[in-house]
This record gives sequence, structure tokens and C-alpha cells, in this order.
Amino acid sequence: MAVGVVALAGAALAACGNNSSNSSSGTKKTLNWMDKTEIEGMDLSKVTDATSFTQLNNTMEGLYRLGKNSKVEPGLATKTTTSNDSKTWTFTLRNNDKWSNGDLVTAQDFVYSWRRTVDPSTGSQYSYLFSGVKNADAIVAGKKKPNTLGVKAEGKDKLVVTLDKRIPYFKLLMGFPLFFPQNQKAVEQYGKSYGTSSKTTVYNGPFIQKGWTGSNLSWKLVKNKNYWDKKNVKLDTINFSVQKTPSTDYNLYQSGKLDAALLGPQASKQLKNQKGYTLRKTSLTVYLEMNMKKKPFNNENFKKAISLAIDRKELANSVGGTAEPADTLSPENMTEVNGKDYTDLVRGEATKQFNTYNKKQAQAFWKKAQQELGKKSVNFAILTYDDDASKKAGEYLQSTIESTLKGVNVRVQSIPKKTALNHAGSGNYDVFLMGWTADFSDPISFLNLNTSKNSQNWEKYSDPTYDKLVADSKVTPSETKRWDDLVKAEQRIISTQGVTPLYHPEEAWMARPSVKNVIYNGAGAPYNFKGAYVAN
Repeated sequence: MAVGVVALAGAALAACGNNSSNSSSGTKKTLNWMDKTEIEGMDLSKVTDATSFTQLNNTMEGLYRLGKNSKVEPGLATKTTTSNDSKTWTFTLRNNDKWSNGDLVTAQDFVYSWRRTVDPSTGSQYSYLFSGVKNADAIVAGKKKPNTLGVKAEGKDKLVVTLDKRIPYFKLLMGFPLFFPQNQKAVEQYGKSYGTSSKTTVYNGPFIQKGWTGSNLSWKLVKNKNYWDKKNVKLDTINFSVQKTPSTDYNLYQSGKLDAALLGPQASKQLKNQKGYTLRKTSLTVYLEMNMKKKPFNNENFKKAISLAIDRKELANSVGGTAEPADTLSPENMTEVNGKDYTDLVRGEATKQFNTYNKKQAQAFWKKAQQELGKKSVNFAILTYDDDASKKAGEYLQSTIESTLKGVNVRVQSIPKKTALNHAGSGNYDVFLMGWTADFSDPISFLNLNTSKNSQNWEKYSDPTYDKLVADSKVTPSETKRWDDLVKAEQRIISTQGVTPLYHPEEAWMARPSVKNVIYNGAGAPYNFKGAYVAN
């Protein structure tokens, strides 16, 4: 999912606010938390960013929840059975979970939700994740109607899903908010306003969101009294605020107004030995998307010149002392293949050649590009979010590209995340500083994005060889061939500079040790507050 540039290992985090109220059980009931960027929306069919998915993950619930280390845990499904060929899944649902409007959550809510998401008229940029569910690809392409999707309700408490092919990561998908149910009455009642504010959204998860108007930078989650497992929800309130500048959020942490604070580069070095210092590994890669519908970004030599002009180690240091330079698109520590990290299989000549700073080679590729383009100079803008780290990354890229490639003039355009995503999604940009977090712990979550027909292929990269490798990985019954296809696909997109990987962030935070059981997963919707509590 799209994220700010500062965001597989799961971790139970420590974090307690001076304003927390006491309870008879010896715990405090209020948590004060921050996020780096604003909410894009609360319509699970339409959002694409980590902040929004974290909100959905804590206010909604699907068939499963993802616990520590992305372990699949019980959600609304009390029983799951599969056919021998793994193409038919039958879920028996709880009969005691209600929506915040009082309606019972039923199997039909899943049917409605899934059909709505794959319906082209909804405009979901995530509908491609339904690929493998019967008829999903044809529906997304407009060739079949949404009611032909391989999902049906048998009574109120039985959901049957039919697949076109076995999906190795199907259970992980079911824990991702895109596959959660939706209340049809609410969606139709609010129409275009659905999911654009707290008041125009209904909830069935551990918490209910209040106070988000659609554009403000503070809101709260309150315990959902209708939630089926409310006895295991310890917090009454989580107060959220958006903090885009690390120095500001750390000051709020020191004054007791925040229970956890994201640290900037200097603070992360100074505080690493202090109690409460917490490193969070992310399944995130920050990279450049170059709009290939525009010149000169359809020129491969120009893209290679840009990549080779970037010292990734210096860039990583400029945005945070814990970021790691990227030589692969997929991050390390996300997926293991036969005892080896998947990225170790990807690394090779292509990843080294095109993701390593080399001033002379960068200038040589720029000279070739000048001849092919018939131009001695190029002007373009790098689009970034307006948080501190994004701005710093943009400034570094501007400086190193202009100093290395004479005749290339760069402007940095830093704007609010929601606006930036709208620009990128509509193709209204030159180069986009993009952060993507895996939706689930598998490299296909990254490699899917840049296939020719993917709705989130904003840069319009198109390569038949790459498309075939990704497609073949989804249908082969051989696990060995699947991994081989994925490795070759990743090597291919790097060698052709379909995207330009920059770095993999590790976030440094200060978090109060009295906060327990905040589950963080680098992939998917990052935070799970269901079992969190604050000790006295």
C-alpha cells in the first residue's frame, strides 16, 4: 500500500500517557498515539494507504485477524473448511457480531463488499488482489457482471468462496481490510459521502472511530460495545494525531502528550541507548516512479542515468539513521524461501549494476539519452508528500541529480499525501517519490503493482516478459518454479528500471515501556490495538 517515505517482523511494542485514566483492573484506559500522515479515507474499497488501512484494521473485522508476525488468528470465522483442490473455501461465521448501526454482520455483507470492490464502477485501485477468485479478472476487466464473482452466502452465517486457482497466500489476504465486510444499508445511505468521515462510516471491529471530518489531523478510536470479543479489548480510547515533524512529536512525547514518537535521524542516533527506544522493521520500499507516458521517462538510458546518480547510502542517512539502502524492490526479512531470504535470491548483476552509485556511468547513460532524445537539457519535478522525511529525500535527490547530470534541472513539489496520491493516480506528475508497504508477507505484493494492466501501475510500465513471469508465478503448481518466476520478474524490472528502488526504512521510535501488546506487522495494515493495554 502507498505510504509516506518514513514507514516483516512483527513486534509487541511498548508505549502511556499522563492523561490516561485509571481502572479497577490496574491498567489505564487511554492511549495517545501518532501517525505520520493523514487518513486518505475509510471506504475499504477505495483506500490505498497504510494510515487508512490501520484505521480500518482496528474499526473493522474480517474472516481473520493478523496477530504477531502476521499469524492468522480468529476473526468472524469460527470454522474454515477447504476442498481437496483448495479451490472451494467455506467459512462459518459468528452470529453475535453487530455493526455500529445495530445490524447483524452476516455472510451477505462479505458478498456485497467483495462484489462492490471488483465492480469497475467503484474505481477500486486494489481490485486486482481478488485475482484468483472465480471470475474476478473478467469482472475487473468489464467482461462479466459483479454478481458472477465466486462468492455466495448460504444463510446468514455461511460464506462460500470459489477460486479459479489455488492461491498460496489466501489466508493472509483474508486478514487484509480489503476483504472485510461492508454494510450495504450504510453505503447506500451515505452514497458518495460513505467513508469520507467518521460519521459517514459504520464499524464492526474492536473500536469505533470518532471525530475525523475528512481532512482534520486528529481523531479518536473508542471501544465498540457491539464487538463480539469486547471483553478482550482493554482500552476505552485511543487518541490519534498526525505529526509530520519528528522534532515536534518527540517534544509531545517528552511532555506526556504522546505515548510514542517517531524519531528523526539525529534523535535516533542520540537516543538509541535510552529506555523506550524501539526499532520497527517495515516491509516497505521507497522508490522512484517515473511517468513513462512522458518524455524523457520513456527513455531507458535516462532512467538508468537517474538511478546511477543516486548514492543510496547517503540518501538513507539523510532521511533517518536506521534506513537501509535498497538494491532490491522487495525488502529483506519479509519472505523466506527454503531457509534463505528471498532478496538473497534476487541479488545479482542487474541489481548491483543499476542500483549502485556510479557517477561516470550515470553521465555516460545521460549522454546516450541526450542523443536519443535530441535534447541537451531536461526539466522535471519530483512529487513528494509534505512530511519531514519526504521533503529531505526530495531535497537530496534534487541536489545529487543536478550535480551529477549537467543539464538536468529538478524541482521538488511537496504536497499533502492525499493530494499527492490523487496526482499520481491520475498520471499528473513527472517523478513520484513512492513508498509501498507489502499488503501481506509475499513479494507478489510488490511485483503485482507494475504489471501492464494493474490499476496501481501509475508510471505505466509495460514489459511483456515481466508480465508473463508474474502471471506464470500465479498458476504454476510448483513452488520451486513460482519462486524462480518471481525472482526473474524482480530482476527484470530492476534491469529495465521499471521502478528505481532507493531504500528500506526501519523506523526508530521512543515508546513508553508501560504500554503492552500493541501488535506491529511490517506488512499489511501495520497496527493491531485490539489487545493493547497500559500498565500502571
